Amino acid sequence: MYGRVMAEQAGATQRRYRDEAHAINARDVHFDFDSVPMHYVPGEALATHIVNVMHLVLPEGERAMAQALAEALPHIDDERLREEVTGFIGQETMHANSHEAARRHLQSIGLDVDSYVAKVGWLVDRILGDHGLTGRARDEWLKERLGLFAGMEHYTAVLGEWLLNADILAEKGMHPAMLDLVRWHGAEEVEHRSVVYDAFMHLDGSYARKARTAILASATLLPLFIVSTAYLYRKDPSPDKGRFWGLQFWSATRRGVIPKWTVFITEMPRYLRPGFHPSQLGPMDKALRYLAHSPAARAAHR
Repeated sequence: MYGRVMAEQAGATQRRYRDEAHAINARDVHFDFDSVPMHYVPGEALATHIVNVMHLVLPEGERAMAQALAEALPHIDDERLREEVTGFIGQETMHANSHEAARRHLQSIGLDVDSYVAKVGWLVDRILGDHGLTGRARDEWLKERLGLFAGMEHYTAVLGEWLLNADILAEKGMHPAMLDLVRWHGAEEVEHRSVVYDAFMHLDGSYARKARTAILASATLLPLFIVSTAYLYRKDPSPDKGRFWGLQFWSATRRGVIPKWTVFITEMPRYLRPGFHPSQLGPMDKALRYLAHSPAARAAHR
């Protein structure tokens, strides 16, 4: 199978692809955000907005990623990989729809997220769109985009794993609908963590491109988190959001309420290690169990 073959060609030691060979498909989900408050992690204004970046801003990049994979499909002659890519695109479409509903709710209670997300979406399209290129230039730009997205997907998989294991969010009383939303999304990020990487390897696989685009992905995501969090915190109209966001950030990081920002640096050596494959990130059993029992998934089937 494709993921196994590519990893072995790269000299990786990993879980065999057949161990993760379940089909990736979009899942029907239903979230009810009507009772979600502005600070849905109680007493944690800044942490709430860090989570907002994960599920309101990052999906704009995922939309562009799905578009690049759709462009790559005609170049993928491996049937199994084509199936994975098609499932990935379906999942990202469902992510966009679910997060749009959450965004509309937050907008309705006073958080101006629409204008900022629209600006991010415009910027993503300007930078990571197909630019109307043709011939060799189009093919090279597609490979470059897939390299960038493969690097970004590494971080979203790591963050997805963090969300699944961050018991402190439930302990803090995070609103159940938002907790389910980010864990469902995080679980699917873990589930499809290898797809973009395998598509990149199929079309190109150059280590030089992989390294260059991974560094660029890390250098893009970290500032995006900082700028987006600062914007959302500033737009938060709540009088109880606190004044010193820097202290809130330090405290939330120390207590494990938000992931450490250093992940964008510390994960780089692992991703750049020769022979690395995303399946080496660890078992996805917890992610699959969550996806099987997610309250939103059960609600959709009712």
